[in-house]
Amino acid sequence: MTIRGLASALWQQEDLNFLLTNRIPRAALTRFMGWFSKIEQPLIRDLSIRCWRLFSDLDLSEARKTSFKSLHDCFTRELRAGLRPFDPDPSVVASPCDAIIGAFGPVEDGKLFQVKGAPYSLLDLLGDPALVDAHRNGRFITLRLTSSMYHRFHAPHDCRIEQVTFIHGDTWNVNPIALKRIERLFCKNERAVLRTRLASGEALTLVPVAAILVASIRLHFLELVLNAGTRGPTDFPCSVNVQKGDELGWFEHGSTIIVLAPDHFEFCDTVQESARIRAGQPLMSKPPRP
Repeated sequence: MTIRGLASALWQQEDLNFLLTNRIPRAALTRFMGWFSKIEQPLIRDLSIRCWRLFSDLDLSEARKTSFKSLHDCFTRELRAGLRPFDPDPSVVASPCDAIIGAFGPVEDGKLFQVKGAPYSLLDLLGDPALVDAHRNGRFITLRLTSSMYHRFHAPHDCRIEQVTFIHGDTWNVNPIALKRIERLFCKNERAVLRTRLASGEALTLVPVAAILVASIRLHFLELVLNAGTRGPTDFPCSVNVQKGDELGWFEHGSTIIVLAPDHFEFCDTVQESARIRAGQPLMSKPPRP
């Protein structure tokens, strides 16, 4: 097969993947999955987990439990103690989750990228001009969780969580195939904006973005689940001090976290696009100020 023929075949395969995972009733399927995954009937539970393992690289050898009440219980599994140590260096911002690294780099006057050549604005993502100003020329990194990964996320540094804002939206798939086809995808999906501040006063912001089959984000420090059924206020002021590595919450399937940091933070050498990273491993470092 020629290079052109191979490229055409791959593109057709991507088109099929996009159609199967996006051109469907996304919201209805997501609501159904939320209900179905919580069924505790043993036969349904076992068949669901077996199918999941058949079509993914799901590895449960690190899980704290060896049996699960439901598919949801398996999605949100804890790991055995000590398996995700967080880098103790106080200058290091660690990865909040297990992930595949996506786009990363400098924010350019309020503009960042979901993939190369596909920009979107911080204002569209965050919805708050004051927070945009804090990150206008900072650093960003995109962390994508696949369905089979460990789904819990943690504090990347010692910090104080000052506010959570929930933004209603769609549930597009967030895989690379969709990111190449849907402009400003992260700004269209449901997401939470976690505003945190380091002891130095600098802003460090986490944006967990929901996706198809996922759209529920559990935040332990608020004892709150955010999803399409969330009603009432969408801004949740708080003042919660957390230590690096503290568990903040979970996704109910797998999705994306965008990390926004100050402009003088530097990416660690291990940060490479498409590389896998584990919760606790170095993501960025804060160089000493002269």
